[in-house]
Amino acid sequence: MWFSTLRSILLVSWLSALLPGAAAEPMLVSNSLNTCQEDSMFTASLFQVVYTPNNNTAFLNIVATSSVEGNVQFDIAISAYGYTIIKTTVNPCEIGLAGLCPMTAGKIPLKFNLPVGDTAASQIPGIAYTFPDLDATVRVFLNMTDTGKSVACVEADISNGKTVDLLAVKWVLAIIAGLVLCSSAIINGLGHSNAAAHIASGALSLFSFFQSQAMLGLTAIHLPPVVQSWTQDFQWSMGIINVDFMQDIFTWYQRATGGTPSTIFDSLTTVSVQVEKRALDVLPEAAGNLYRRGAALVPRAVGSLMKRGNVMTGSGSYIVYGIQRVAFRAGIETTNLFMTGLIFFCLFVIITIGAVAAFKGFCELAVKQGWMKGDTFLEFRNGWLTVLKGILFRLTLIGYPQMAILCLWEFTQVDSPAEVVLAVFFIVGMTITLGWAASKVIRIARRSVAMHRNPAYILFSDPQALNKWGFLYVQFRASAYYFIIPVLGYTLVKAMFIAFAQPSSTAQAVGFLLIEAGALIAASVLRPWMDKSTNSFNIAICAVNFINAIFLLIFSDVFNQPPLVNGVIGLILFFLNAIFATVLLIMVIVSTALVFYRKNPDGRYQFMADDRTSFMKSQSQLTGTTELDALAATARGDKAGYKQGLDLDDDNESISSASMRRRTDTSNLTIPTAAPNGAYARNNNTNPPHSPVDPSVPLFPATGGPQRAPSPYGGPSAPPSRAQNDSPPSYRAQNNASPWQRGAGYDH
Repeated sequence: MWFSTLRSILLVSWLSALLPGAAAEPMLVSNSLNTCQEDSMFTASLFQVVYTPNNNTAFLNIVATSSVEGNVQFDIAISAYGYTIIKTTVNPCEIGLAGLCPMTAGKIPLKFNLPVGDTAASQIPGIAYTFPDLDATVRVFLNMTDTGKSVACVEADISNGKTVDLLAVKWVLAIIAGLVLCSSAIINGLGHSNAAAHIASGALSLFSFFQSQAMLGLTAIHLPPVVQSWTQDFQWSMGIINVDFMQDIFTWYQRATGGTPSTIFDSLTTVSVQVEKRALDVLPEAAGNLYRRGAALVPRAVGSLMKRGNVMTGSGSYIVYGIQRVAFRAGIETTNLFMTGLIFFCLFVIITIGAVAAFKGFCELAVKQGWMKGDTFLEFRNGWLTVLKGILFRLTLIGYPQMAILCLWEFTQVDSPAEVVLAVFFIVGMTITLGWAASKVIRIARRSVAMHRNPAYILFSDPQALNKWGFLYVQFRASAYYFIIPVLGYTLVKAMFIAFAQPSSTAQAVGFLLIEAGALIAASVLRPWMDKSTNSFNIAICAVNFINAIFLLIFSDVFNQPPLVNGVIGLILFFLNAIFATVLLIMVIVSTALVFYRKNPDGRYQFMADDRTSFMKSQSQLTGTTELDALAATARGDKAGYKQGLDLDDDNESISSASMRRRTDTSNLTIPTAAPNGAYARNNNTNPPHSPVDPSVPLFPATGGPQRAPSPYGGPSAPPSRAQNDSPPSYRAQNNASPWQRGAGYDH
């Protein structure tokens, strides 16, 4: 019951876009006039129409250019969601429209109030004034009275001022995502690593779903108004946030570095901006002569038209589509979009660094003043720099989709030479950083498999390696440590289609369909995430993304379906994604909240089959510390809760300064000892492979039962504390299977 109630509340909050203006006067508005005929002889650079049903009056402000001379009749058709609801014919001479009876060639400025009869007003349904993001269009054919020939065709999109693109929704989504990410870090700092891994995985999956919704809006495919507004709610996840003073700084920077800023918003009072409703690649070829590059008000050849999404028609109005459509709806000049996303990513990183450093200082002060126990956040306080490195890597992973799209798109825009340099630096730097980190994880896992036949052994046994590299693999099961490579490839390829295929909506639609189909198949077959519930969570996200890709293909008009299909599919996409996003939010919020109410949050989650928790350090917060916990700590070599000298990811390619110091410090070198009893004779190897983790003491008995494992140092009564002496480790005989070889599918 409570779940249904909460879901209803969240749905109503999104569908209540009309509430802020519920008390306002109902109206229908149109702000642009589009041509719908190749040889249209009537165009408008400015078109503003507002109809108010309370007084049955329409206000018109039009600056039109006409090549028609003579008497004309207007054939008017009004459609909603692709379905024609009104058809009528109007004779301008009968209603006394000055300047249109007869129509003369030249520039025609029109600004007047037009009375609307009760009969026409009664044909407009009441829902047209209340339903958000109304998908309605008025199409007018200008026919010569004497011949009946159509000499022009224009159409105008109608809006009622209600929308699901709400600032409050954006803030709520951003705050929830941020709080969940912070909660996972706090829970991990308190020592509940299993619960923290689940929460972090859910938070990252939720954020990736937000970004996938934003990517739908960044495509150049025609999207129904409700879909445009819905996807606009998630553009903050791509760093597309409008702050006025920052926009002024970006404009100054672009001018100072040799660029020419666009000035669309400065000309809205005299020029209309058309939010493109049809794919440019399906317009008639002759229409190409109507356009020229207009982002900077500088005419260019038609060949350069598609390099910039802001194009100017022959009538002087602008058309925006794809990425520029998102920028225009956000109130951002298209030439400032790249810098907007870049700066917000950098600010996100800087603020996070400051918050981590401040939290470290607060913890030390709290312990010193006695406000907090000395062992609280002990691991974080001892190794906070390593934790910070891991957080920065995680931020790089989160921001990679955003920066990949914007940097690649900047290569097609060349807003200024300096911005291109920044784009090269960030896309290359982030790609190399994440690629190198992923290869590091793979090398560590392969080393663990070679020595222990289980990748989880080394990946999860040292806090330093886990805090630094764990962001790439903790959400996956140990045997799927490699899956971060397909994830990065998926992100990069998707970004390429969005950035480079802006001129072709069909290419984007087909590319999205293939990419999402591959992602769904890989997720369903491999099921790489840590447990059943996490796999189900992410597979569901992949399934919804695939359905959205199918809808995009339909919106691209490759099937030549009637407009009614697009209108219905747009509503289905909105409701499907709104309900699914609500369910995801509820699941993440509830699972995070329950963790804080449990004495042992890790107990809420089933231990993963890869036995990762067996290799992680024992938590002092758990009551009833057993001898098994002591043996586990001894096997890892833990001292005082954190072992500084252990370097699980040490290799020749490491770029960590700490790793370099440990490699060059002779005090950290150990003298290898010969394997006893010819343990490695069968492999014709006199020296055992080097393991960065001491495997001399097992965490579990080699055979079933509650009996204690024999001590590797002598008699059965040897105390566990002797395992911490400096005696060299003893390797097992070949016929004594290591307990690390059990679990996670490694039984043979």
